[in-house]
Amino acid sequence: MTDGTRSERTQDDIPSGRSAVVIGGGLAGITAALALADAGVRVTLLEGRPRLGGLAFSFQRGDLTVDNGQHVYLRCCTAYRWFLDRIEGTALAPLQDRLDVPVLDLAKPEGRRLGRLRRDPLPVPLHLGRSLAAYPHLSLAERAKVGRAALALKGLDLADPSLDAQDFGSWLAAHGQSARAVEALWDLVGVATLNAVAGDASLGLAAMVFKTGLLSDPGAADIGWAHVPLGELHDRLARKALDSAGVRTEVRTRVTSVSTNENGTWSVQVPGETLMADAVVLAVAPREAYDLLPDGALDAPGNLLEIGTAPILNVHVVYDRTVLTKPFFAALGTPVQWVFDRTHASGLREGQYLALSQSAAQDEIDTPVADLRGRYLPELERLLPGARGAGVQDFFVTRERTATFAPTPGVGRLRPGARTKAPGLYLAGAWTATGWPATMESAVRSGVSAADAALSTLGRPRPRHLFEFEEAA
Repeated sequence: MTDGTRSERTQDDIPSGRSAVVIGGGLAGITAALALADAGVRVTLLEGRPRLGGLAFSFQRGDLTVDNGQHVYLRCCTAYRWFLDRIEGTALAPLQDRLDVPVLDLAKPEGRRLGRLRRDPLPVPLHLGRSLAAYPHLSLAERAKVGRAALALKGLDLADPSLDAQDFGSWLAAHGQSARAVEALWDLVGVATLNAVAGDASLGLAAMVFKTGLLSDPGAADIGWAHVPLGELHDRLARKALDSAGVRTEVRTRVTSVSTNENGTWSVQVPGETLMADAVVLAVAPREAYDLLPDGALDAPGNLLEIGTAPILNVHVVYDRTVLTKPFFAALGTPVQWVFDRTHASGLREGQYLALSQSAAQDEIDTPVADLRGRYLPELERLLPGARGAGVQDFFVTRERTATFAPTPGVGRLRPGARTKAPGLYLAGAWTATGWPATMESAVRSGVSAADAALSTLGRPRPRHLFEFEEAA
């Protein structure tokens, strides 16, 4: 990055008189800090963990570098794509040239299990027409009804608040979708993006996902994912970008209180130090935000405690040989949802490392590892002939019990915007009112919104590059 707003500088180079503290070093907090610093604000970023990246991070297990969970993004995720560009990480998390999702159905005989969801270079909705017409996991009648439901979904007004009160499953049933169609198509996509089955998901959020991802632009649903450990992007490169922007970044630093001063500035208390700032961005989880919010900052602060959470379970298997020749696939007729090859990204030199991403995992999140091993290794052998007879070098699980906010009907009314009633205090996080479900895209968008609101109050011009992704959307 070579424009003037992104040149390397230190805190001493930034003009005094405008300062901000960003609390939370996940994607929302990193984004807010970068945006504020790029506009000439003196920024301190505080994170309680020993690393940046929030819930999209990596750790070491012996010689393996392991992501806590598999994260993907889509071409329509313009804010996260801006973020990757801003930290100079775009080349490390490339997009597919064209949407192509292999789908294996274990209910079918071997040799006939593979179907694909892919697009053609045609206008919407014709871009998916051939793929849907040939999709072997639905009957001819079900495919026709899917097309009609998709057109009805495209006609929904995302600004209609009544959509948030309805559940997606009931809407699908009312539009002729069979249980099989929900399993083999709608939930195949929806569970991975919403972290909930259709019956538990807000129609408003589901409509947003499908309209934006599948019905807006032919390439909108092309999938991208990190080809390096997430920590390389969200910690190392993010830290480098923050340092270059002049942000003071402090990890292992817990904020104990946030309060206003008589002159309208803010005091942020951490062990052994009080930080003074003109603006504060709370980029933390809802419960932590609730604990730190001063009285009167929100009309209904208790709403934050009503935002539920949903878990994601990740199953990690290291084989002594290659058992999967595709980068990833999705599965039907089995507990297995999505499987990714993480061999190269993890640094494994021999064998193959597969990661199973299991969303909406309420029923399994506390299951003992031995039981999960007994459940998932046989399923992988059924799905992958190459796994039969292969040696299992390692098997472990990672659990995120509060991976996302629960996208339940009615959650929209609980999600606050970036501005609070306390001048100079702003909220960020994937759970705030971005219009998106709990994704990396939502987190970055929330950071942009918080920074934009803060810059307006501080009288600072918005950095033009920050809003390039909106023009591209």
